[in-house]
Amino acid sequence: MVYPRDSGARQIGRSRIQRPVAVVAAVSLLAIGVSFATYSRQPTAPLTTNEIAPALFVHIGDIALMTSGNEGAVANIGFVVGDDAVAVIDSGGSVREGRRLLAAIRRQTTKPVRYVINTHLHPDHIFGNAAFESEGATFIGHKNLPRALAARGQFYLDAFRRIMGDDIMAEVKIVAPSRLVETELRLDLGGRALVVTAWPAAHSDNDLTILDEASHTLFAGDLVFVQHIPVLDGSIRGWMAVIDQLAGIPAARLVPGHGPVIDAASPALDDQRRYLARLAQDVRGLIARGAPIDIAAHSAGQSEKGSWTLFEDYNSRNATAAYAELEWE
Repeated sequence: MVYPRDSGARQIGRSRIQRPVAVVAAVSLLAIGVSFATYSRQPTAPLTTNEIAPALFVHIGDIALMTSGNEGAVANIGFVVGDDAVAVIDSGGSVREGRRLLAAIRRQTTKPVRYVINTHLHPDHIFGNAAFESEGATFIGHKNLPRALAARGQFYLDAFRRIMGDDIMAEVKIVAPSRLVETELRLDLGGRALVVTAWPAAHSDNDLTILDEASHTLFAGDLVFVQHIPVLDGSIRGWMAVIDQLAGIPAARLVPGHGPVIDAASPALDDQRRYLARLAQDVRGLIARGAPIDIAAHSAGQSEKGSWTLFEDYNSRNATAAYAELEWE
């Protein structure tokens, strides 16, 4: 998610039973040792994935905020298997989720993971990257991604350590892309090509899409939301233009960043276009009347409230971002 919220930390009480310090320390160390040994013997449970096209697998994340309860697993992530190698498309909201995705890959194939493609900078899509470093994968991102990670990466780590806890976040780190996409990049997995496209500012200023030519499946990242309210972190005008271009891509199916897989020509694209258009119209009207930004935050887009999950969590922030952009038209 773009905007972290403090969910509150669980408080662990102190035991009221008094024991000699040495005994307590010995028992504690033994418990830690047993716990670690037990954990280390536990195989990583593969993430549940659906094969939505031959050798193309997707995990549908929860439509929810990132929390300790869901371990950040709220984004749609997946992988594509070619004759020679595998490409991962987004790694999830924690290293735990990334490892579970890798376990799901290993359930299907022993081929090397050659690429990890990050569709944009947000934590629910990139916090699993470290799980793939030992695979020797090339990390691919938009040309603007390194700058965005440098500006926000530490903030995201600190914020989600508070939200999800030290245990879940212990191994999470920012993994910068080693290969950048300026316009378009073609990746060969062996008998199977992926076309990676860099977009101008829309949902963010570092969005990528990935088209699997073999199955005509488009991974849209957060350029498309289904059921989950769209989250604006780039340009509302740019995003509306990009939606029209996405609708023109000859894809058989589309994997959004959040929500169920849809047909490329689905009314879901119209729903997103309608929301952004309504938000822009309301904000422009308020600007024309001289209303301040805080009024826009509480009133713009309200007619869409019943159409989206997590509306209360993101609409005000969307309105604020739209106001900041549109007041300079």
